[in-house]
Amino acid sequence: MAKVSKNARTDRTAQVGSKDYVRVIKAIKGKTGSYGFLEKIVHKDKVQEFIKAQN
Repeated sequence: MAKVSKNARTDRTAQVGSKDYVRVIKAIKGKTGSYGFLEKIVHKDKVQEFIKAQN
């Protein structure tokens, strides 16, 4: 009996647009001089808008 991979059973149609999103991590300097990180998943066409809006 052949073994079926668990990945072969997944529904790939639900993941069609998932490669259009990227994770953006931005370093933000706090009042005390320490750095914090803001992390968000955005569409790849909206990355520059996200970076400019967080200033």
